[in-house]
Amino acid sequence: MKVEIQLDAAPADAAARAVDLAATGAAGLFTFEGPHDVFFPLVAAAPVVDVDLTTNVAIALPRSPMHLAHAAWDLQALSRGRFRLGLGSQIRPHIEKRYSAAWSRPAARMRETVLAVRAILDAWENGSRLDFRGEFHTHTLMPPTFVPGPNPYGRPPILLGALGPVMTRTAAEVADGLLVMPFNSGRHFRERTLPAVERGLDGSGRSRADFEIVPQVIVATGRTDTELAAATTGVRALLAFYGSTPAYRPVLEVEGWSHVQEPLNALSKRGAVAEMIAMVDDTMVDTLAVRGTPEQCAAEIVRRFGEHADRVCCYFPGYDVDLGHVRDLVTALSAAPATPPTRP
Repeated sequence: MKVEIQLDAAPADAAARAVDLAATGAAGLFTFEGPHDVFFPLVAAAPVVDVDLTTNVAIALPRSPMHLAHAAWDLQALSRGRFRLGLGSQIRPHIEKRYSAAWSRPAARMRETVLAVRAILDAWENGSRLDFRGEFHTHTLMPPTFVPGPNPYGRPPILLGALGPVMTRTAAEVADGLLVMPFNSGRHFRERTLPAVERGLDGSGRSRADFEIVPQVIVATGRTDTELAAATTGVRALLAFYGSTPAYRPVLEVEGWSHVQEPLNALSKRGAVAEMIAMVDDTMVDTLAVRGTPEQCAAEIVRRFGEHADRVCCYFPGYDVDLGHVRDLVTALSAAPATPPTRP
């Protein structure tokens, strides 16, 4: 199983951090839309490492497909064909109040964004006339001055981040792959995610071999009690944050914990972080994240996802993970036998 690790550095530090993370044997590095732009650390990393680079995810709704296409083309060239454009929708309050952008019918908008970006990249690749006319986006003007031409490494894959059944189905219909949201459980993945993927593939007439499923996993790892305690504290805080968001209620619901979502949300509005963290017990940590030694974490990741994914994204939130432990996790996962993609 291939492993991607979060590139958790500001652009100024990203090159050095990327070299250190790549030395663990990871097959790729990914960024998310956090305190820094999602593309800039990958720009710094691309010339200095020889691993896959993924945005996981770039928030698409506030961005024009043209902006996304240019960023994808440039990073594909800069990385020598190792870039993967991962897109996501975010939730309504962030789109409207943080990005000051329009929100409506997110799955329909994401579907059209994927198709529009692909149409732009294909027009550059093939030298064909750009003529994309959708409900939300229209791209019909592309003077030669603005055409970068065919990418030396071809069009990069476009993956779509999703949690709910509609967005997951949409990803399976139009994208090259699915980035499974990290606040998840093995049961939710089996009972909600995989059936939605199957419906999307059926609707698009594609086979499972044409589509990549990439789970994201929150990892608490260490080899001593002190290391595991620090890792658990960091992970518990992130799970409390995710659990406070109404969009993630379905995951809690599947596990019988829907009753904690509204209290977590209320506490988040008061800034009661310690009380939020206290609501996430050990059973939740071990169900929604993976915890243990690197080898134990690898075994659990394979148990949950190994039958349906040949690549996984791991990140270690809220604590300083030992890079030796990351190397051991990567080694253990890389040794897991590859399972051919199957129908969910």
